[in-house]
Amino acid sequence: MKNISFQKATPYLAAILVFIVITFAFFSPLLEGKLLFQSDIAQYQGMSKEIVDYRSSTGQEPLWTNSMFGGMPAYQISANYTSNLVGYIDKVFTLGLPRPADMLFLYFIGFFFLLLVMKVDPWLSIAGAIGFAFSSFFIIIIDVGHNSQAHAIGYMAPVLAGFILTFRKRYLLGGLISAVFLSLEVKANHPQITYYLVMLALLLGISELVQAIRSKTYKPFFLAVGIIFLAGGFALATNITSLWATYEYGNYTIRGKSELTSDKHNRTSGLDKDYATQWSYGVGETMTLLIPNFYGGTDQKLSINSNTAKALRANNVPEENVRQFVDQRLPMYWGAQPFTAGPVYIGAIMIFLFVLGLLIVKGPLKWWLLAATVLSIILAWGHNFMSVTDFFFSYLPGYNKFRSVTMILVIAEFAVPLLGMLALKEFFDSKQDPKKITKKLFIAAGITGGIALIFALIPSIFLDFVGHSDAYKAKQLGFPDWLMQGLRDDRQSLLQADAWRTLLFIFLTAGVMFAVLYNKIRKEYAYLIIGVLILVDMYPIAKRYLNEESFRSKSQVATPYELSPADEQILQDKALDYRVLNLTVDPMNDASTSYFHKSIGGYHGAKLRRYQELYDAGVQKDIEVFARSMSTDSTGVLNMLNTKYFIVPDNKRQPAVFPNPKALGNAWFVKEVKLVDNADEEIKNIRNINPGTTALINKKFAEEVKGFSPGRDSTDLIRLDSYAPNDLQYSYKSRNTGLAVFSEIYYPKGWNAYVDGKLTPHFQADYVLRGMLLPAGEHKVEFKFEPAVYHTGEKISLISSILLILVVIGLAALEIRRSFASAK
Repeated sequence: MKNISFQKATPYLAAILVFIVITFAFFSPLLEGKLLFQSDIAQYQGMSKEIVDYRSSTGQEPLWTNSMFGGMPAYQISANYTSNLVGYIDKVFTLGLPRPADMLFLYFIGFFFLLLVMKVDPWLSIAGAIGFAFSSFFIIIIDVGHNSQAHAIGYMAPVLAGFILTFRKRYLLGGLISAVFLSLEVKANHPQITYYLVMLALLLGISELVQAIRSKTYKPFFLAVGIIFLAGGFALATNITSLWATYEYGNYTIRGKSELTSDKHNRTSGLDKDYATQWSYGVGETMTLLIPNFYGGTDQKLSINSNTAKALRANNVPEENVRQFVDQRLPMYWGAQPFTAGPVYIGAIMIFLFVLGLLIVKGPLKWWLLAATVLSIILAWGHNFMSVTDFFFSYLPGYNKFRSVTMILVIAEFAVPLLGMLALKEFFDSKQDPKKITKKLFIAAGITGGIALIFALIPSIFLDFVGHSDAYKAKQLGFPDWLMQGLRDDRQSLLQADAWRTLLFIFLTAGVMFAVLYNKIRKEYAYLIIGVLILVDMYPIAKRYLNEESFRSKSQVATPYELSPADEQILQDKALDYRVLNLTVDPMNDASTSYFHKSIGGYHGAKLRRYQELYDAGVQKDIEVFARSMSTDSTGVLNMLNTKYFIVPDNKRQPAVFPNPKALGNAWFVKEVKLVDNADEEIKNIRNINPGTTALINKKFAEEVKGFSPGRDSTDLIRLDSYAPNDLQYSYKSRNTGLAVFSEIYYPKGWNAYVDGKLTPHFQADYVLRGMLLPAGEHKVEFKFEPAVYHTGEKISLISSILLILVVIGLAALEIRRSFASAK
C-alpha cells in the first residue's frame, strides 16, 4: 500500500524537484551569494527610502511620502497591509525560496497545477510548466524588477484552475481553490495583470454559458458563477485596504479623469490615449511569438564576425576600435516601440502545438483559448490598430486605466501553451485514425515551419530592416550610412538565425510525435524528449535577457546609489523640509534623487494628475527659463514648490549645486486671493501670479476664503517646527485673520488640518498646494495624514482573512476525515 502511494506521488515529487533544480540552475549566481540587480527595484529603493526609514524608526506606516513629486500617498509605493493574513500562504506555494527564484518556481508550480486539473499526464505537465514559465516576457520582467507583475502572473493559472473545477461541478473544491488563489492574486498588487485575468475569466464564462445554453444546463452554470463570485468576494474582502485605497487614490492620478478641457480627442476617463499606447506592439512584430529576433530582439552586442564589424574594417577602422564598438549595446531592435528590453517569445514548439490544438482539440475550451489569444494580440497592437483600441478605451470599464498595452500579451502567453498541452494530451490519448492525425500534424508543422522557412531563406522580400527611429539614431550617434547598413544586415542575420532555429525545433518535435504515432517510441519517452526540447528551446532565449551579467554583489544591490559631492553639499542643510530639482537626470523618470532628498520629480506610473499637469504647464517652462538665465527670479512655480536647490551639470558634466534664494519656504501668508472659474483658468494663470503674495484659488473653494481681507502685516510669520511624512507641525503669529499657503501637496482623502488641536478646513491653492484661513494671534497648526480607508480597511481585511483561513482549515480537516473513513 505504501509503495502504491509513493508510486502515485512520484511524478508530483519529481515535478517539484525538477522545478527547483531548473530554478537554481537558471539563477545560479544566487548560490554564489550574489543578488539580481533589477533596475525597477533600484528605482523602488529610491522612491521608498523615506517610507522605509520612517517605518524602521517608528514601527508605523507613514502612508505618505514627500520624497517624490512634491508628495503622494504610499499605497502604490510601499505600504504594509499586515491585517491580510492570506499572505502567509504565499510562502507555502513558493517554498520560501529567495527572490527572484520564488517567482520562477511559482510560474512552474502554478501552471503545473492547472494542467493537472485539466487532466494532463503529470509527466507531460512538467514539460508544459517549463514551456509556460520560460516565456521570454515573464523572464524579462523579473530581470527589470517588475516583481509584483511576475507575482500576479504566477497566480493566473491556479486561479483559472479553480474556476474550471467549479464549472466542472466540483463546487466545494473549486470554490475553495478559487477563493485562496484569487486572494493571493489580488494581494500580489498588480491591478493590470489581475484585470487581464478577469478578461480571461469572462471569456471562459462566455464559453461555458454557450455550452450551458446548448445543453440547457442552466442551473449548474449559474451555481458555478455564484460560487466564483463568492470566491471573488473573499478576495476583495481580504485585500480591501489596498483595493479601496488604490481606487480612491486612482481618481486623483493620471489614471483618473482630468479637470482640464483641452486636448479632448486624446483624453479619456483614465490615461491619455497617446500615453497609454506609447508602447504598442507592431502588427508585424507579432511574429516574435514564433521567431524571437524577428525585429532584432533588443539593443545588444555583436560578434567580431558580424556584418557591422566587417563594415568597420572595410572602412579602415582599426581592429581594436572594431572590437570595442561591437562590444557595446547597438541598436538592433527596429520595431514600432520606443525601445524594449526584449521580445515576447512564446516558443517555437508551443506555437506549433497551439496550431495543432486548433485542429485536434474539441470542445469549448479550444474556442475560449483561441478567442483570448486573438483578442490579446489585436489589443497589444494599440495605436497600430486604433479603431479597436479606441473602442475598448471608450466602452470597456477600467481598460483605459492601464498603460503599456503590449502587456496584454500575457493572455496569449497563457493561452498558447495551455492549448498546446491540451493538443499533446489529445494526441497521446487519442483513438483517432492515425492517418487523420498524420494529416493534421503535417498541416500544423507545415504552417509554422513553412513561415519559419520563408523568413530563414528570403526575409528581405517582406522586410527592409529599417527602424522607425533609425534616422534619429544615426544623427544622434553620428553613424554614417555604411555603418547603418551594416547594422541592418545584422538585423537580417539575427532574424534568419532564429528562423532556422525555430524550424529545427518544430521539425524535431513533429518528428517525435510521428515516431509515437507509428509506435517507434513509447509515449513515456516522448514526454521526456518533448520536455527536454521545450527546455532547450526556451531556456537559452530567456538567458539572452537574464544572465550572469544581471547579478551584482549584495552590497551593490542593497545600496544602488552613491552620494555625489553635490548631494553631500545639499545634505549639509539641516532645514526640516525643502525640495531638490535634479537636472542631471530626467526629473520625471528618476527616483535616485528621492533616495537622498525630497524631489520635485520621481518615478511612478500613478503620480497625481494635477501635479503632472502643473509640471507640464509650469515646471517645465520654469526649467527652460532657468536654463537660459541661470536665475530663479522668474521661476514662480518652482519657488512655490520650495525648490531650495537645483542640481545641474557643470562644465565637466558632473553634478553641481545651484542654491535657490527665491524658494518661498514651507509656508507663507499671502496678501491677496485670485479666484478663477475652473481648472483651465488655474493652469492658465499659474505662471502669471506672484505666488509669494497671491493665492490662486478655484471658485469651488470660495466659501473657504470668505473671511479673508486683502493685506498682510509685515510681522506675520509662519514656520515649520516638526516634520514627519505624515505629520507636519507649524507655529505662526498673525495680527489679522490671514490666508496661509503651505508648500505641501493637496490631497483631500486623508489629510486633516488642526489649529490648536481643533479640526479646521483647508483647501486647494495654486493648483496643487494647500491653503488655510487662519485666525489672528499666535497658534499651532498641524497637518496629519489619517486616511479612513486604511484604518477601516485593515479591520475588514483581518476579519475576512481569518474567516477564509478557518474555512480552508475546516474543509481540509473534513477531507482528511473522509480519507480515513474510506481507508477503513
